Amino acid sequence: MILRERVAENLRRLRHATDLSQEELADRADVNRNYVGMLELEEHAATIDMLGKLAAVLEVDLAEFSAKTPDRSEHGDAPRASRDAFAHSPASR
Repeated sequence: MILRERVAENLRRLRHATDLSQEELADRADVNRNYVGMLELEEHAATIDMLGKLAAVLEVDLAEFSAKTPDRSEHGDAPRASRDAFAHSPASR
C-alpha cells in the first residue's frame, strides 16, 4: 500500500468516526470541500501542513494518517477498484 492510499483511507475513517461530512471537515479546517474529497480519492497528496490542520480538527495525532488499518475486507469496505468505478460513474455526479 502506498502512503497516499493509507492517508486517504485513514482520513476517511477518522472523518467518519467523528461523524463529520467532507464539507464540515473542510469548513473547520478552512480548506475547500472538493480538496478533502480529492484527498480521500487519492487524487491529491496532502502536505504535512494540511495534514496538521486536518488532524487538529479531527483531534488526532498527525501519525494517525500513516497508521496501518485493518484489512478492508474485514469491515466490508469496497476495494479501491470498486470505489473508483463508482466515483467515475454517472450516478456519482
